[in-house]
Amino acid sequence: QVQLVESGGGLVQAGGSLRLSCTASGSSVSINTMGWYRQAPGKQRELVAQISSDRGVIYADSVKGRFTISRDNAKNTVYLLMNSLKPVDTATYYCQLVNFGYWGQGTQVTVSS
Repeated sequence: QVQLVESGGGLVQAGGSLRLSCTASGSSVSINTMGWYRQAPGKQRELVAQISSDRGVIYADSVKGRFTISRDNAKNTVYLLMNSLKPVDTATYYCQLVNFGYWGQGTQVTVSS
């Protein structure tokens, strides 16, 4: 059984930073494509960043240059480092094991102005 557990969300002022973590069990992050998505109230869930098994990365235009996705195979964990946060980044952030469509429970990020 695959489980994804996100952590690291919270309340931060604009311009601040947070690092989200997604720890997987039941599958290896090193051989799967892993993604971070976010969903703001009243909006559709959107892709934020994605990292493939060969460490190829994709970022949404809105976060390029501010967010960095990375992976620690030994800890079976994927990270999302978020710098220069803006109020528009406020959302629930979800981790996905893209290959099979598994989702984590989400972690809330709130950026105050």
